[in-house]
Amino acid sequence: MKSDFPIDFVVVWVDMNDPEWQKDFAKWSGQEKTDSYNTGMERFRDYGFLKYWFRGVEKFTPWVNRIHFVTCGQKPDWLDTSNPKLHLVHHNDIIPASYLPTFNSGVIERYIHRIPGLSEHFVYFNDDFYIIRPTPPQRFFQDGLPCDIAVFQYNPSWSPYYVMLKNNIRIINSRFDKREVLLRDGHKWFTPEYGGKERMNRLLQWYDKFITLRVHHNAQPYLKQSFEEAWSFAEKELNETSKNRFRDKSDHTHELFRTWQICRGNFHPYNTYKDTKMFPLMVKPKQAVRAIRNQEYSLVCINDNKNIRNYAELMQQLQAAFESILPEPSSFEKK
Repeated sequence: MKSDFPIDFVVVWVDMNDPEWQKDFAKWSGQEKTDSYNTGMERFRDYGFLKYWFRGVEKFTPWVNRIHFVTCGQKPDWLDTSNPKLHLVHHNDIIPASYLPTFNSGVIERYIHRIPGLSEHFVYFNDDFYIIRPTPPQRFFQDGLPCDIAVFQYNPSWSPYYVMLKNNIRIINSRFDKREVLLRDGHKWFTPEYGGKERMNRLLQWYDKFITLRVHHNAQPYLKQSFEEAWSFAEKELNETSKNRFRDKSDHTHELFRTWQICRGNFHPYNTYKDTKMFPLMVKPKQAVRAIRNQEYSLVCINDNKNIRNYAELMQQLQAAFESILPEPSSFEKK
C-alpha cells in the first residue's frame, strides 16, 4: 500500500567506539568514561543491530520515500552509501556550528526539520526503534495528518527526563489555551480509540493547564510545519538550551514538537499502544526477545540501561531473534 504523498524516515545514530568521537567526548565532558546519567554509555552504546533497522524498513515499509541518516560524520563499514534512498546528514548540515560538537540527543532532534530535502511528512526514529512486521503508511499518517494519541499522563518528576517534559509543557501552556483546544478538538481527545487511557483526559479536562502527555517512546510521525511553528514561538528557549552539549535538566525534548502538533489539532487519533511497545531491557529482556521473534508488534523499542544483567548473552539472543525474521541483507548493505 502506498501513500498519496512522500513520507521520509529520519534516524539518528552514534558510534561511541569511534576514536575521534571518544577524543571529543573526553575533551568536552572532562572525563574519559561514560558513566553518569547525562553522559552514561547507555546514551551512546550501539547494539550492533542497525542493519536490522534497515532490513526492517526495506522489508516491512518498502513505501518509504527516503531515509535521512543523521550522525556526526560517522557511518558503519557495511553501509552502502550509494543507495538512492539514503541521505547522509552531518550534524553540521543542520545544527549551528556554535553548538557543535553536541552529545545531547535533545539538541540534535530539535534541528531535524532543517535536513535538506526533508519531506513535509516524516517519521523520526531513534536507532533502538525497530519495525518488525509489515506496516502501511496509514500507521503513521491518515488524511495527511500524523497518527497519535492525545492522553494526559501524571508526571512525577522523578528523573531528569520527566523534568525536561515539564520544560516542554511550560512552553505549550504559554502558547495554547487548554479549554480552547479541548473545545475545538474534543473529538480527538475524547474517543473510544484510546480505550481505558482516555479516562485521564476526562479526569483532568477541568484542570486549567496542560500537563505532560503520555509518551509512547517509539517512532514518531511529524509534520515539518510543527517544528517550524514551535521554533518561531520558542526560539529564545530552544537556542539557549542548544548550548547544552550533554543532557541537562533545563533541556527540551522532541516531545515539545509532538505536543505542539497535537495542540494545533494536526493529528489523527490513533491508539499507538495497540501495535507499539517499549521494552526496558533491564526488566523485560525475555519479553523483548519473544516479541521480536514472534513479531507481536509493528514497532518495538529495545531500551538500554547500564544495569542490564548478562548483557552479552542478551545481545546474542536479540540478534538471533532479529535474524529469525530478517535474515536477508538489505540493499543498504554492501555486497
